[in-house]
Amino acid sequence: MRLALSSSRLVLATLFAGVLAAAAASQVSAQEPRSREPVISVSGEGEASLAPDMAILTFSVVRNGKTAEAALSANSAAMKEVLAALKTDGIADRDIQTSNFSIYPQYRHSEPKNGIIDPPEIIGYEVANTLTLRVRDLQALGGLIDRSVKLGVNQGGQIDFTNDDPDKAVTEARKAAVAEALAKAKTLTEAAGVKLGRIIEISENAIRPMPQPMMRMAAAKDMAAEAVPIASGENTYRVTVNMTFALEQ
Repeated sequence: MRLALSSSRLVLATLFAGVLAAAAASQVSAQEPRSREPVISVSGEGEASLAPDMAILTFSVVRNGKTAEAALSANSAAMKEVLAALKTDGIADRDIQTSNFSIYPQYRHSEPKNGIIDPPEIIGYEVANTLTLRVRDLQALGGLIDRSVKLGVNQGGQIDFTNDDPDKAVTEARKAAVAEALAKAKTLTEAAGVKLGRIIEISENAIRPMPQPMMRMAAAKDMAAEAVPIASGENTYRVTVNMTFALEQ
């Protein structure tokens, strides 16, 4: 019986010692630094230009009145004429959006008398209704601006030239960016006397369109009798990619 107990204790002691040895070996292995794979990281830029095929036009109809009701009525009448003209010119309902509407009281401030300042007096109201349009026929843009101003648009806006579908241009910019990054990586590795390996990581930064041509609309009294001349230029789309390659000695 004592011999059996001694044998059991010996087995348990051996197992415990093995567990401790394995744990110690594991801890030593975890502390040993792993060899870092040599890599090279480069970036490349690509861009592609595309003639715009759409304009985003913003303008306002502003009317004044002695009462808010009078100002609103005058503004609504003028806006109805503008909207009717836009639809006659082929602007679809989906491309017309009210982007701002406001009613502001107009005040008259009196001069101080004997150190006393009277509260401002409301002398009227101003109503502004702002439209944002998507104009898909750029050739009609100048005439559309001219007619809108004559019908009632009397506050300046702006034009942003853009593209309805820039995917092809963006794809070309991506290809050019990757090609530039690859060329950089090959040049650097050849100069360093090492061999370019597999791609480890590739990422793309945000696509940043170049600033679009813009213009300011004039008031009706400043508009010429002819259609407004428009220069749309080109839109340039730019893409930046970052690539990391393994190096082979």
